[in-house]
Amino acid sequence: MSSFTKSGILNIDPYLAPFEKDIDLRTELFLSKKKALVGNRKKLKGFADGHNYFGFHRTRTGWVYREWAPAAEAMYLTGDFNGWNLEECPMEKLENGIFEVHLKGKNALRAGQKVQAIIINSGRILRRIPLYATRVVQDPVTYSWCAEIEDPHEKFLWTDSGFVPEKTPFIYECHIGMAQEKGAVGTYKEFTENILPRIRDLGYNTIQIMAIMEHPYYGSFGYQVSNFFAASSRYGSSRDLKELINTAHGMGIAVLLDVVHSHAVKNTNEGLNEFDGTVYQFFHEGEKGNHSAWGTKLFNYGKNEVLHFLLSNLKYWMEVFHFDGFRFDGVTSMLYHDHGLGSAFTNYGMYFSLNTDTDAVTYLQLANELIHEINPKAITIAEDMSGMPGMCIPIKDGGLGFDYRLSMGVPDLWIKTIKECTDESWDIVKLWYELTSRRPQEKNIGYCESHDQALVGDKTIMFRLCDAEMYTGMSKFGNNLVIDRGIALHKMIRLVTASLAGEGYLNFMGNEFGHPEWIDFPREGNGWSYHYCRRQWSLVDNPDLRYRELCSFDKAMIKLLKEEDLLSLPAENRWLHQEDKILIYTKEDTVFIFNFHPTKSFDGYFVPVGKEGTYRVALSSDDAEFGGFSRVDSSVRYKTITTPHGWVGFKCYLPSRTAIVLKKMKNIK
Repeated sequence: MSSFTKSGILNIDPYLAPFEKDIDLRTELFLSKKKALVGNRKKLKGFADGHNYFGFHRTRTGWVYREWAPAAEAMYLTGDFNGWNLEECPMEKLENGIFEVHLKGKNALRAGQKVQAIIINSGRILRRIPLYATRVVQDPVTYSWCAEIEDPHEKFLWTDSGFVPEKTPFIYECHIGMAQEKGAVGTYKEFTENILPRIRDLGYNTIQIMAIMEHPYYGSFGYQVSNFFAASSRYGSSRDLKELINTAHGMGIAVLLDVVHSHAVKNTNEGLNEFDGTVYQFFHEGEKGNHSAWGTKLFNYGKNEVLHFLLSNLKYWMEVFHFDGFRFDGVTSMLYHDHGLGSAFTNYGMYFSLNTDTDAVTYLQLANELIHEINPKAITIAEDMSGMPGMCIPIKDGGLGFDYRLSMGVPDLWIKTIKECTDESWDIVKLWYELTSRRPQEKNIGYCESHDQALVGDKTIMFRLCDAEMYTGMSKFGNNLVIDRGIALHKMIRLVTASLAGEGYLNFMGNEFGHPEWIDFPREGNGWSYHYCRRQWSLVDNPDLRYRELCSFDKAMIKLLKEEDLLSLPAENRWLHQEDKILIYTKEDTVFIFNFHPTKSFDGYFVPVGKEGTYRVALSSDDAEFGGFSRVDSSVRYKTITTPHGWVGFKCYLPSRTAIVLKKMKNIK
């Protein structure tokens, strides 16, 4: 208790002083719940072991299957192994709603066999998929889902001992199924062979994988999970996923799981809902247990058995598959009883009220504590649009313990700017404010677009800038003013966002080269087509198309930001000129210059830098290889002068719609 201090977060953010008692309550609830779960033990690791007890496990004499179903009157196991006889394999009811059955003989169950749990509740016979099933498959004829036995003795030879994620995450957000160009669901193996090398060559050091936890509806993008311990069988086997992660680690790439603990699919035949015949086994009853916007079920985070299930789930993905951390989906929905729907969160009182789900806050604290117990170098990211104070402050200081939060307001900024403002009316002051404003001492992942902006009904930045011209104007053998504008702004938007909006950076796969069109999953409305549910890598691979120019710039940008560790540095010496559309700032010895003006180039523009010395061009978005017009001479050296007013800087030519990064040369005055 002595290591916990409310003064930590209050010193960081003095505006929280009126809510001191709420911060105290946050800490008290965490400590109380942790003690209730682990007793006098200090670690959560030993508590989060549900997957090692429940589910299917080999024994010396055969197999054991255990399940938690407190409302079940009786349970049976059925499957291929007994000809799907519903009553031949009864389970013994133990204490605390646990059922167990021992199957004699090492071949009583074999890998590949299908099984289901049979629940008897109030005379009803319910077919269910085991809660801790590690593989769940869909029958291609009946479309029904069932668990499939995996061989627990099949060893995987990991070669990633000692792998540690890089300090600053440059994240490539990806979806295994739609990572291929073919009109079908891609596989783990194809991703490992074809996509990981692309990511490595681009310079990204982290991948964030969506839709891994099994989900019955492909079009949910993986956000309506049915089976929390099963890696989606659509893409291949568990072994294939392990091989993907092991290979990524060998390339120096960390792997994050997009984990969905904010809600679950409402299906009863496939998911957790009414597993033992009751809604309240995992979820709140009544409307409190239903998400009005998503049509899904909501966990009861105040129930210890639910915490055991969810915390065990996190440990399972880390220890069995070697994931390096998690991006927690839907955190805003978890934090508030109204799920933050329609709320602008305009004052601090909205974070600390009867609308705040304190059980969910405690769960997120427990989750972060556990994850960093297992791997102190793990990365946790919160998808929270509310701006909850303390999200990325240590738990001991009154925070929730995440490492990063997503800068969710930045994509909205760019959409609004592109849609509503002419190029001449971009608000440079507002851009600076929105890109740099964040809670003190809380780290962010900056991004200008993610998968959210690529879905059908929305548009990527490149598609917003160019629209139909992308279908006819992306050839290098021709001039197109719309495409020229789009390419120039696409590069500038990405560089200013990456360098200002966070201490990490995220890009959704394909957006680095301006992938055209949106994502539309196969569904009845589009004739179950995969045409829009893929990535057209052939576009960037074609040397005659301009997609490659955007990709080359993204690669150069990532290289520069990584080599100089620029995301860890604060922006300084800023210069904003609204009329000229100029934005200038420094990060130690590096100068960022943006001329957003659509037509005006400035000759001899004074660039204030703060540090005396000689500067060279480290990156210019106007280089020909990046689709520009080569108006910046990279051979020029810029020696600082001091003006009569004491400004240190130099005069520089600033072409329109161009970003230039200059680096102070060492040992040259």
